[in-house]
Amino acid sequence: MGSFMGHVLPGTLFLLVGVWHTWSSMMRYVSNPKSFQFRIWNPVPGFDGRLKYLELYVVAIGAFIDMCIELLYSTHLKFFVNGVLNPTYMNIFEHGGMLLMFFIFGVISLLSEKTSFLPLPQGALCLIAATAFCVEYILFYFHSTTHKGLEGYYHLLLVLLIALCILSTVTAALISTSFPVDLCCGIAMTLQGLWFYQTAFSLYGPMMPAGCRLNGDQISCHSMDHQVRGELLATFQLFTIVFGVLVAVVVSYGFAASRFGHSDFKSSRTAEDGQYL
Repeated sequence: MGSFMGHVLPGTLFLLVGVWHTWSSMMRYVSNPKSFQFRIWNPVPGFDGRLKYLELYVVAIGAFIDMCIELLYSTHLKFFVNGVLNPTYMNIFEHGGMLLMFFIFGVISLLSEKTSFLPLPQGALCLIAATAFCVEYILFYFHSTTHKGLEGYYHLLLVLLIALCILSTVTAALISTSFPVDLCCGIAMTLQGLWFYQTAFSLYGPMMPAGCRLNGDQISCHSMDHQVRGELLATFQLFTIVFGVLVAVVVSYGFAASRFGHSDFKSSRTAEDGQYL
């Protein structure tokens, strides 16, 4: 069983990185579309020091802090019972493993960018990130905590968003010059972060669907009709989030193109418009 903070913390991490990736992707494309290349992480422009690698620090430090909270605080250090892993906290160990993979990705990326010990191309870093997403996918698909009913439906939708992250990241490693793939990767992470938030508020917060409630460690509904209405509400919530993100992306792209667009980018757009007149 999860918790409110157990969803908000990783949701914040995915949301921050996803929004930054989406904006950076648009900025790099409109600034110089001819030389556009996918980046699994994006440096802060105008800085050559540590702030340049802010995204990687957020990923590594954020994942490490969340992992410590999961493994050290939530388990109260009771890792073993009678010589075996404590079955009470098996789902926490799984979450810790997922966060460990994102921590490893952040550390490897920092080593690759800041040192000469592990020089890796962006494609290789993409595959490492995809591995972390695959671990997350496996976690939520084969969870030791059996997600059933309304809780299971929310996590099923989460698994679909994680699959989109895997697909877009692997595709980026194969097609490194595609702006739509780069943009899709950022949007997928943003959606995943927002869905973590939506799950936290719907299942463990004030937005619990009518007729359902948190009963101990389980989400229970008074009847199957209430559960079905809750699942329909979850589908509508996801649609609203997707629609809102797409509108925000279109508006942001228009702003970036008009404000920061390269002269070649604007002239190519004008030429393409002239072909259809």
